[in-house]
Amino acid sequence: MASTGAKAADLDNTLYMDLKDGRVVIEMRPDLAPKHVARIKELVRQGFYDGVSFHRVIDGFMAQTGDPTGTGSGGSGKKIKAEFSKETHSRGTVSMARPGDVNGADSQFFIVLKDSPFLDRQYTIWGRVTSGMEYVDKIKKGDADNNGKVTDPDKIIKMQVASDVK
Repeated sequence: MASTGAKAADLDNTLYMDLKDGRVVIEMRPDLAPKHVARIKELVRQGFYDGVSFHRVIDGFMAQTGDPTGTGSGGSGKKIKAEFSKETHSRGTVSMARPGDVNGADSQFFIVLKDSPFLDRQYTIWGRVTSGMEYVDKIKKGDADNNGKVTDPDKIIKMQVASDVK
């Protein structure tokens, strides 16, 4: 019985992010960022991320999403206090984007395409891609001369908490 409970708990902290090229599986880390994971799950369950674009994608750095306006300045309207950790921003890390205010993270997040240790302890890490990174790599890249702004960007088709999928 205990193993079934552990499996259910793992699924409750796993996200499925469907992209045009395939499914990305993200392991959430409530041990590192419990408030951020709780908020991300809340937004996912509301369908907040479905159809949202990857508005900022810098080749060899990261892919950013989570702004329903697609401008990079929008969000859900609820700020989350930073939860920094000793984890590193290695390839596949999922971390919160934020404005200059360290406690200004909202709904925007990014997936690291290449190890980026200069971000460590400045952005809240809340997950890691465990499969489908090849699909993240295929997300349309933005204009390097315009801070990664993407014209006609790729979108998240659907995001789901794995335990909710029947």
